[in-house]
Amino acid sequence: DKATCVSLPRILAAAATSAGFSASDVDAGLTYQVINMRPSHGKVKAPVQGILLIPDNSSPDQKLPLIVVPHGGPHSCTSTGYVPSYAYLCSHGKYAILHVNYRGSSGFGQDALESLAGTAGDLDVKDCVHATEHALDLFPIIDPDRVGFCGGSHGGYLAGHCTGQYPELFKVAAMRNPVTNIATMTTATDIVDWCAIETFGVGSYDWKKYRGPDREELGAMWDASPIAHIKNVKAPTLVALGMSDRRVPPSQGLEYYHSLRSKRIATKLLVYEHDDHAIDRVVSEADHWINIKRWFDEHL
Repeated sequence: DKATCVSLPRILAAAATSAGFSASDVDAGLTYQVINMRPSHGKVKAPVQGILLIPDNSSPDQKLPLIVVPHGGPHSCTSTGYVPSYAYLCSHGKYAILHVNYRGSSGFGQDALESLAGTAGDLDVKDCVHATEHALDLFPIIDPDRVGFCGGSHGGYLAGHCTGQYPELFKVAAMRNPVTNIATMTTATDIVDWCAIETFGVGSYDWKKYRGPDREELGAMWDASPIAHIKNVKAPTLVALGMSDRRVPPSQGLEYYHSLRSKRIATKLLVYEHDDHAIDRVVSEADHWINIKRWFDEHL
């Protein structure tokens, strides 16, 4: 359960030149460190990795709010490369950013990758919490009372889970195209296999034929979903939806948004009619990230 921390150089952004984009001396306004952990929970003992971004010119006398950011996928990973959106939140918003490569991420071995199947909503959530608590312990510059959560797709799924399961730790959330109720998603998505495998494990999905889930399976999917914990949510939550998304249908975010409103939780809905899962049209992406910064500025 020990953590190691590796200091790495300042991130350099890519700069436009007449020949295109190339590495340059343009300063991204932040430094980063890699935190390597081996949590004791979970059947497969595999590394969990955090990548912590800290804005330049941070004063030890002024604690930084933290935004925890797990990647989507879930079987992908966050690298130490330059990501404009999070560099923006870090260097311009003056937030510490913690990327989390939880078990299930690529790059840590097949056993670690497959360990998330059948444990989604539990193992990945505990890994995110573990990484957050380690960062708070290792870096006293971070304010433990100002921790937010930001993620898209499976990252949005984790945002819902973490604010529902750990409402005292995560105070604010921003989610985009989030999975919120696997039971209502399974018959409306182009990744029916994801709904089955992440709920029930490797080998649970028959690739040769389609069948809808039965009553018991629907119950298990609901149990593995953020909506199962919404009664505990306190965090003001921003929801962004690409209305042309076929991967995670917009109904997922709408269901969660209206559930939050019914609880009188502060929430806001951003709708992008012509965007799909990524919300990456130029005007949409810019609007989306500006709104995310404003949301954290207001509530964190």
